[in-house]
Amino acid sequence: MATDPKGTALPALAIICRGVDRPGVLHELTRVILKHGGNIASVDIVERGDRSAVYLEIEGARNNDGLVRDLQRLDVVDEVERVPSMLQIYGKRIIVVGGGAQVGQVALGAIAEADRHNIRGEKISVDTIPVVGEANLANAVRAVARLPRAVALVLAGALMGGDITKAVEEVRARGILVVSLNMAGSAPKAADLIVSDPVQAGVMTVMAVAKTAHFDIRKQRGRTY
Repeated sequence: MATDPKGTALPALAIICRGVDRPGVLHELTRVILKHGGNIASVDIVERGDRSAVYLEIEGARNNDGLVRDLQRLDVVDEVERVPSMLQIYGKRIIVVGGGAQVGQVALGAIAEADRHNIRGEKISVDTIPVVGEANLANAVRAVARLPRAVALVLAGALMGGDITKAVEEVRARGILVVSLNMAGSAPKAADLIVSDPVQAGVMTVMAVAKTAHFDIRKQRGRTY
């Protein structure tokens, strides 16, 4: 697999297939991809209606040009467009969940720090969602492991525990870094790092995932700041 100048793995081929919207379109596309030995790293239906557009990131194909030509020959495909991958455009994602005020302050620090690293060649994006309620927060935490390119989660709230704590343990087991504000409840103790100041929590999360930062999360795990 190819890598960017910072060593981050990039998919070998990213394309948008435009054509008809009818049952069996995905089957036709994947049949051709399999024929060429490709593995689908990501797929998203970006347009629906009279026409469809399917975004695919494909790894391991024996001949990318041949794969594109065979896809273009399909009756269900009108056009195949090569595009930069989402990792190349938006890079690694940091997800911030919790109460609105705390989420905003974490985002303030994370976006400012991400900008500092992005102008040096990084690609880090920050997504936020204010969520209340144990069940909603637990679902939001678990969903982070299913989001493309998500590498870190920040818990921004005043009280989190119960099923949220279990969700934090699950996403950490999937390789997601979890930073928590210093709040009431059991969730912070399940996180990799606890930071009291929300702006600083955003800054430190970006530093932990940026290759252009001198910050080793392995030396900070379990600490409270």
